[in-house]
Amino acid sequence: MAIRKVAREVLSHVLGARPGERLLVVTDEHRIEIGNAFYEAADALELEGKLFVLEDSERPLEEIPPELGRALEGAGIVLTLFVAYEEETPFRVKLLAAAQQAGARVGHGPGITDDMMRQGAMHADFKVLLEHAEALMARVAGAERLRLRGPGGTDLRLGIAGRRWVSDVVVEPGKYGNLPPGELWVAPVEDQADGTFVCDLELHDTGPVPKPIVFELSRGRVVSVRSEDQKLAERVNGMLSIDDQARVVGELGVGINEAARMTGNMLEDGKRAGMVRLALGNNEDIPGGANRSLTHIDLLLREPTLTVETKGGRTRTIVDKGELVE
Repeated sequence: MAIRKVAREVLSHVLGARPGERLLVVTDEHRIEIGNAFYEAADALELEGKLFVLEDSERPLEEIPPELGRALEGAGIVLTLFVAYEEETPFRVKLLAAAQQAGARVGHGPGITDDMMRQGAMHADFKVLLEHAEALMARVAGAERLRLRGPGGTDLRLGIAGRRWVSDVVVEPGKYGNLPPGELWVAPVEDQADGTFVCDLELHDTGPVPKPIVFELSRGRVVSVRSEDQKLAERVNGMLSIDDQARVVGELGVGINEAARMTGNMLEDGKRAGMVRLALGNNEDIPGGANRSLTHIDLLLREPTLTVETKGGRTRTIVDKGELVE
């Protein structure tokens, strides 16, 4: 499928594009082909499109450039389609927040690649994906607690009472969804995460981990980080030191996209059906989230098993050893 057709499908089915709306595509010279595909698809859908290209000479960015801030004004749909630099996480958090505050529907795709546009998660049947999202949403309804386990040593309990699950399969005004789409997520209660999480698959923007990273959490905060790779542990501790809330649990996501592959890129891998993602840091864009950290750090584990528990103590397995349970 040509990438322009993929772009058109995403704009129509995921972002609900309507004729006459303003679309802002934020891209860079490395992903300009993808940016152009969405820009051209917007024209075919009778959108008013604008292309904003981030200049390499100004990166990594920490703040939203004034001209980009002005371009956000009045945009009904905003797409972020550029290379993901680890140092730019605070910029991406600010950009995502600004676009949502402006009331836009945001397709958030930092780290997207040409390969993703030609195969894999972006080629899902979005109508079927919506059915999967609705089915899983029904299965997690009423859950107040979660237990996440993994063969690498993960055993983590999280409280989610009063927190609403959302998906990126259909994006509403003032909200965002990742590109590629295909995940449900929730913001755990900030002081209700206890136990061990072992990141033995992928870390944030850096890809596969050479050695497992063990996070110990108490009352929602990471209290220790260790790894046989000492330099990796020091690097992670540095990522968690950006501010006080960087160590606080922010999000738990469940992948539902059966077209998603394992590529070594968190943006697609986290959407694979049966994958479970834990994130630390900012979650203020998720219902109930109160973590305003300047960073957001995603973590993946191998063969996760996720169980939900309702108020009455009834348990239900959602993911079993990396496979969705129907």
